Amino acid sequence: MGVVPHKTADVKLLARLIRAEAEGEGKLGMLMVGNVGVNRVRAGCLDFKDITSIRKMVFQSPGGFEATQKSYFYQRARDVDMKLARRVINGERFRPATNSLWFFKPPGDCPATWYNQNNVGRYKAHCFFAPTQEDCKDVYVTW
Repeated sequence: MGVVPHKTADVKLLARLIRAEAEGEGKLGMLMVGNVGVNRVRAGCLDFKDITSIRKMVFQSPGGFEATQKSYFYQRARDVDMKLARRVINGERFRPATNSLWFFKPPGDCPATWYNQNNVGRYKAHCFFAPTQEDCKDVYVTW
C-alpha cells in the first residue's frame, strides 16, 4: 500500500534521491525531500501534470532534481534510506514540506517567493515552497 504507486525499485530510487539531496539535513530533512517527491507524483498540476510515477518524478527534465546528475546519487540505497522512503510513500508528512512541490538551498535567507510560489518555511539549509490550494488542490488532500 502507499499514497503513490510503487514497487521495490521505486522505493530504492526515492531512497537514493533523498539521500543525495538532503543527507546533510539529517533524517527529518531527508523525509521532507521525500514529501516533495511524493507530492509531485500526486500533484497532477503545474509543472507536474505528467508526473505519474516515482521514476518520472526523480528523472523529470527539465525541472527535476540536480542530484540525479551527480555520481553520489548512483550509489546503492542503504537500509536507513529505504526506511525513510517507505515512510513518505506510506503517507507520513512533515512541515514545512507537507504541501510543498519545491525546495532549494539559498546562500542566505529564504526568499518570500520562488518562481511565483510561496515560501512555507525552512528546515536547516533548505527553503520549501508550496502552490496555493487553488492552483494545486491534490497536494492539499489529506491522505
